[in-house]
Amino acid sequence: MAYKISDECIACGACAAECPVGAISEGDGKYVIDADTCIECGACAGVCPVGAPSAE
Repeated sequence: MAYKISDECIACGACAAECPVGAISEGDGKYVIDADTCIECGACAGVCPVGAPSAE
């Protein structure tokens, strides 16, 4: 399953910068992951300071 970003997101952009396929973009108050583009690598979860991204 693709990763998803929870409401814990602080919109710092660390995850978007780390995503190797560009699946993460700024949404309304938090970042969002395009499930169709996500390759489930976990890079976003590894750099998030608040642990917002997680596998669904």
